[in-house]
Amino acid sequence: MPAANDASGPNDAPPAKLLLALGGAVVASAAVLFFATGSGIVALAFVLAAGVMLGGVVLLDRMRGAPASEGIGAPDWSVTVAAIERAGEAIAITDRANRMVCANMFFLDSFGANAAPPALPFGRVGQEAVTLLARNAWRDGSASIETLEALDETRWQIEATRAGRGDDHLIWRLRPIARARADSLGPLDLAGPFGKMLSRAGIETAITTADGVIRSVSSGFAERAAGDDRATLVGQDFVSFLRSDERDRIFFAREGRGGTPQTLVDIPLVDPEERVTAAGPDEATSLMLLIDSGVGIGSGWDGASQAGVAQLDALLAQLPLGLAMTDRDGRFLFGNEAFLRSVAREGRGLPQFPTDLVVREDKAALSDAVRRHGRGPATSGDVTVRLVGSPEEPVSLGLAGVRGLGEAAVLLSLADTSQENQLRRQVAQATKMQAVGQLAGGVAHDFNNVLTAIIGTCDLMLLRHIPGDSDYDDIQQIRANSNRAAALTRQLLAFSRQQTLRPEIIQLPDVVSEVSPLIKRLLGEKITYYVQHDRNLGPVRADPQQLEQVIMNLAVNARDAIQSRGSGQGRISLYTRTLQAKQVIQLGSEVLPAADYTVLIVQDTGGGIPPHVLPKLFEPFFTTKEQGKGTGLGLSTAYGIVKQSGGFIFADNITDKAGHPTGARFTVYFPVHRGEMPKKRPVQELVSSDWSAGGKVLLVEDEDMVRIVAERALARAGYDVTACANGEEGLAAITEGTAKFDIVVSDVVMPGMDGPAMVRAIRAKLPEMPVLFMSGYAEEQLRRDIDIPDMHFIAKPFSVASIGDKVGAVLREARAVQATGA
Repeated sequence: MPAANDASGPNDAPPAKLLLALGGAVVASAAVLFFATGSGIVALAFVLAAGVMLGGVVLLDRMRGAPASEGIGAPDWSVTVAAIERAGEAIAITDRANRMVCANMFFLDSFGANAAPPALPFGRVGQEAVTLLARNAWRDGSASIETLEALDETRWQIEATRAGRGDDHLIWRLRPIARARADSLGPLDLAGPFGKMLSRAGIETAITTADGVIRSVSSGFAERAAGDDRATLVGQDFVSFLRSDERDRIFFAREGRGGTPQTLVDIPLVDPEERVTAAGPDEATSLMLLIDSGVGIGSGWDGASQAGVAQLDALLAQLPLGLAMTDRDGRFLFGNEAFLRSVAREGRGLPQFPTDLVVREDKAALSDAVRRHGRGPATSGDVTVRLVGSPEEPVSLGLAGVRGLGEAAVLLSLADTSQENQLRRQVAQATKMQAVGQLAGGVAHDFNNVLTAIIGTCDLMLLRHIPGDSDYDDIQQIRANSNRAAALTRQLLAFSRQQTLRPEIIQLPDVVSEVSPLIKRLLGEKITYYVQHDRNLGPVRADPQQLEQVIMNLAVNARDAIQSRGSGQGRISLYTRTLQAKQVIQLGSEVLPAADYTVLIVQDTGGGIPPHVLPKLFEPFFTTKEQGKGTGLGLSTAYGIVKQSGGFIFADNITDKAGHPTGARFTVYFPVHRGEMPKKRPVQELVSSDWSAGGKVLLVEDEDMVRIVAERALARAGYDVTACANGEEGLAAITEGTAKFDIVVSDVVMPGMDGPAMVRAIRAKLPEMPVLFMSGYAEEQLRRDIDIPDMHFIAKPFSVASIGDKVGAVLREARAVQATGA
């Protein structure tokens, strides 16, 4: 091996004449400099600098070698290379600039020609140690390191010695240290990728000495043997982690017989060259393979078992239960269509890991569960997680460890609960709407009592004032605002389905025709109004006035949606359609019963309804309009009217081909009416002035203000009124009093004995007693709940004139019936 730097050649000293000439030139230059600057210090500094340079030239020449006159020749580095060539020891020589002068073949084979000490492949920490070694060797003459590991995991003993005539070279000696056989396996690094690859295939590995002491294990072996893939098992007895049964089957001791049987394969690690140079017979090591039963090795498994797994995949793909499989590292191997639907990944396939399907907070728990079931006995369990697509709805994900299916280690199961969740949301929404409806009905009932007193008092005051009086306009203003409040309570009752409806058998096109002129005036010129009717529409049973209110509310909402888009131009379409029962079945709706329907559709081009608004659309007082521009009762009122009429109302968006919403659509389903309306006995309405006979009235009302107003109103109409504060007093006035009453006017809901209970007790003695109930609740609901024949009803709030007229009408009808019967 030639030396790195060839220093051979002549090395003569500079001639004495040349040195004298240079000295003279220096002195002359100093004199010129003195006369030019006038400074002796500058001239002296120049002389000193020149002397140092000349001395350096002479010293450098001496360092390169003694003159020939001394009798020592220049070094021949090729001879040095031949002298340091030694088997089993890497030797290199470097100068003070850390340049490699020469090195033997063992050094070059181990580190390469470009690796000059201390720049050796020992990593950052190792290079720092070698650099410190070189510094100590230059200072102390020699230094050494007992053990240092290179990047290829080879351990070296390093020594550096200062040498040369000027002590200007370092001789490096690096000797490899014999290692245990487990450390010299190189690519068989069980704690690295090699061991993990075997674990995924169902093979756990360990390296042991001849006496069975563990020298190295894979992370999979540590997990199954000790329950922790990072457990340190080095130095422990290999067989202590295994157990066998009566059939000599081997199991991991931690798993017991609940685990899978293992096939033990002992592979001796024999390296004749290392055995001679490094290790004796007692240092022999073995590679232990523990193979899960059912996991074969060789072409036989690749054929039959792979075909079986393919058949299993085909079977799982047909099951309605969402199933997926992962390997021991938690990577997805397979997922059927039901699983993809459950995790909202249809058409996109599975991600790499199950943790990619859940929210960030649940990733650690799911990863730990998959790892736990993938290693160890074939156990099963479940974990509650929240999917990324629906984080507000936790789901239960089942996990089961499987063995004998190649790479498959964990089976994940997840039921497709999308329809169940939708139904649950609908039930929750219906329950919430029912609760809000009951609250709204109760509030409306109590508020109606207040409004009855206010409106009645205003009526009584107006009887004492004429137009032009100073207080007349103020009283009219109070009465007008009270009527507006009464309209608000009617909307609340409509939402809670407790308002009084007067249903008729009608055709939807007739109602649309009645309300269309008003709609056109409300829409303005920029919005197009389009109407289209189907033929052969079935009749429906509904209150036409309330149905007009539904259509008006939907049209006004559509108009506001279009105007909010800026230009204000758009189109509102109103359609009526026929839907037969077989078509309803084809729709597959779980809410809409199978029947014949007449459908009313109102759609617009207002840009659609945001998804987060759709579930709250029919809730009372919910509005997306600016403050002061909407009460939030329009759609809730329409919802209540439709429901009270036995129909259904739905809202959705109209989308374009790209799936972007272009408008909203409200669809109202009214069941087709079969049969005739029950005929009612006609009641001829008349005003109190038509009743001149007078009469004695028993008035029962627990609200003081309502009782006072009703008493004064009836008294002004010419009736003799006996007022009672509750049902017990009213019943006592009938049974214990001497007066004979012509009619009972009573509230329905009262503390203690309510109105219906009192009337039943009265009717037990006086079957023909006319009864007029006052209430803020719906007439139909009261008739259904009370079930008292020949009862009459007046809704709160009422005016002074209306209650007098109603009492007179009931008395006249009763007299007419008595006369007919007589």
